[in-house]
Parts: sequence; C-alpha cells; structure tokens
Amino acid sequence: MFVPGNPAPQGSKRHMGNGVMVESSKRVKPWRADIREHVLARHDGTPLDGPIVASLVFFMPRPKSHYRTGCNAHLLRSRAPTRPTGKPDIDKLARAVLDALGSDGLNIWHDDAQVVELHASKHYIFAPDKKPGVLIRLNPLEG
Repeated sequence: MFVPGNPAPQGSKRHMGNGVMVESSKRVKPWRADIREHVLARHDGTPLDGPIVASLVFFMPRPKSHYRTGCNAHLLRSRAPTRPTGKPDIDKLARAVLDALGSDGLNIWHDDAQVVELHASKHYIFAPDKKPGVLIRLNPLEG
C-alpha cells in the first residue's frame, strides 16, 4: 500500500523526568498517525503469522534548489542529485513506519519481532503529479 505524506524520521526521545519521554521530532507523530489511518482503512484486521519480509520505498520531495529558475523552473539543474543522500536517515524513516505498523489496534502482526528481513530505499519523486510518501509491502517469508 502507498501512504501519502512527507516521510518523517523516528528521532531520539528525551527524558523529561518522572518517566516522561518526549519525541524529538515534531513531524513524526502526524506521520505515524497518517500511516495508522491509512492502514486501518485497508487492513482486514487479520495479523500476519510467521516471519515477515518488509519492503519500504520512500518517495521524498525534491528541494526547490534542485530546480532551475525563471521560465525553466520546471527543469532540474544538471547538478541535481538523482537520489536523496542527506537527512533524514533511512534507518530512522524505517523505524517510524515499523513503529506505526506495530502500534496497538492495527493487528498487522503479532509482534514486530516477526520482521526478519527489511528492505528500504529513498528516492525523489519522479514526476510532478506524484506525491511524497512510502510504499509498504509486507510478505510472509517463503520457505
């Protein structure tokens, strides 16, 4: 399934005292809520059994600095990178998605320890009409 939105990394947590932990990233809570809402609308509630292979393909928006100016503003600069190599880190993006999928009430799996293989990649949006987000594939491990 594709979840539209701006992918946000699961950052570090800060201890505020008295057992209170606060998420460092302000963007991760709404992103995880988007994932949860999207999955609830499409998942039948039957948890996956056994080992799971998770594939996450992130589509990131391009910065405006990658585009030319003036009447050529729709064209990429020749030096624009083909893949996002800066922040956010892919492991933190993946952690935000997996944590959202493992949240109470989704019943995607019995335990997130069932994810035994993880494939993740970051790409820029490849067409102006496409949206940022994440493509999530969860499959039982064959054999």
